[in-house]
Amino acid sequence: MKPILQVALDFVDLKRAIKLAGEAVAGGADWLEAGTPLIKSEGLNCIRELRKKIPNIKIVADMKTADVGRTEVEIAAKSGANVVCVLGSADNETIKESIAAGKNYGCEIMVDLLGVSDIVKRAKEIEKLGADYIDVHIPIDEQMKGKISYDIVKKVSSIVKIPVAIAGGITSFNAADAVKAGAKIIIVGGAITKSKNAQEETRKIKKAINKKIKIRSEFFSRVSEKNIRDILEKVSTANISDALHRNPPLKDVYSITPNVKMIGPAVTVRTYPGDWAKPVEAIDVAKEGDVIVIDAGGVPPAVWGELATNSAINRKISGVVISGGIRDTADIKKLKFPAFATLVTPQAGEPKGFGEINIPLVISGTKIQPGDWLVGDDDGVIVIPKEVAVEFTNRAMHILETENRLRKEIKDGSSLSKVAELLKWEKK
Repeated sequence: MKPILQVALDFVDLKRAIKLAGEAVAGGADWLEAGTPLIKSEGLNCIRELRKKIPNIKIVADMKTADVGRTEVEIAAKSGANVVCVLGSADNETIKESIAAGKNYGCEIMVDLLGVSDIVKRAKEIEKLGADYIDVHIPIDEQMKGKISYDIVKKVSSIVKIPVAIAGGITSFNAADAVKAGAKIIIVGGAITKSKNAQEETRKIKKAINKKIKIRSEFFSRVSEKNIRDILEKVSTANISDALHRNPPLKDVYSITPNVKMIGPAVTVRTYPGDWAKPVEAIDVAKEGDVIVIDAGGVPPAVWGELATNSAINRKISGVVISGGIRDTADIKKLKFPAFATLVTPQAGEPKGFGEINIPLVISGTKIQPGDWLVGDDDGVIVIPKEVAVEFTNRAMHILETENRLRKEIKDGSSLSKVAELLKWEKK
């Protein structure tokens, strides 16, 4: 069986899904999937419209059926679906009923192993039940944590005879790995649906699949501990705030140096107002790329100035965040050093040496632990807890990529209101 490229239309708006579907088919997509969000948002009318607009394509209805299998397969098939997806975690009777309904109404059944604990064992059981395809699905929430592996695809494809599909985080760079692991159906969502040029991206992925080669993608490989900084360089604090469920930036902490970006793990300092001894000592404690975060009570005198800045530059420190005062700001701006502070004052304090380095802080209600990631730009400073840094860096990049597609559609002559269908989604 020649590898098949299935494009997942995981939109919530039908117009955008149909537009993208046309681009994907022009790029060589073999199958189109009406994604679960699209079906839940638009109902099975989305399948009818896809069938009407693109009559000769194979359409997959990702129903994620967990119960009433016969009914759900029947209504999907009658709407124009060629393949209906059922959850592998469903009861065997539900899967049997789905398979029987598929035979009755002329469609195939793909069983999605999403959420199944023993995937290999369940794959064998599902094949015996008579399913047409098995889908090994890496859920989006696991992708965000950097968990992408094709080892389980190898195991499943080696013990079942029916075609195995793979979904989750596939791009033109890693699609060939999925094929080599034994997958016959390569399901791609975001790498195409978020692309500025979906037709070209589809073509690239199709080529990567057919020739089993890696092709550079505009989409990043998922973040690991090693490349967090590289990805954070690409996203804004606005993207990160959205990823963190609209988390606010540090309150009353403002950018001193415009048009520069700060990224790095925190070296934390607690000191008394105006006592600049521990902030300066922290420069020697910090490693290259770190950010010094100082809690000086949010009041003057200054605990940081031009001399401390030059010292930090020599140590290749990424920036400073101060709940308190800063001075010599004209010089700091000339040096283009990322600095963020509560207030500017010419008054300096005295180096008394009170305070501590690398202890937990609470600034403006936000907890900051040593090693937490801080990102600052002209919009403010966002804290990413170190325990979830990989996940939420991935989520921030996902948001940026989604916005890139929206930006392209707006430039093509639409508007944000129309693209987002705001009137439709206003809370009733």
